[in-house]
Amino acid sequence: MTGEEAAGPPGPKVLRLLIFVGAGFLFTIGINKWREIDQKQAQQQQRIHQQPKILSSADAATKPIE
Repeated sequence: MTGEEAAGPPGPKVLRLLIFVGAGFLFTIGINKWREIDQKQAQQQQRIHQQPKILSSADAATKPIE
């Protein structure tokens, strides 16, 4: 057995090919969207860590002036 299908109308084969291509297209869109969301989260985390820390008036009073 060679694994080949019996010769028949090309319709089912074409349909399976289109479904396969469509699934690949949808998965590609999903992966790209996931990466976009992940990158946005990473950028937000960087912004949070890069913001200068603002001292409150209570903290400023306890720090010695040099």
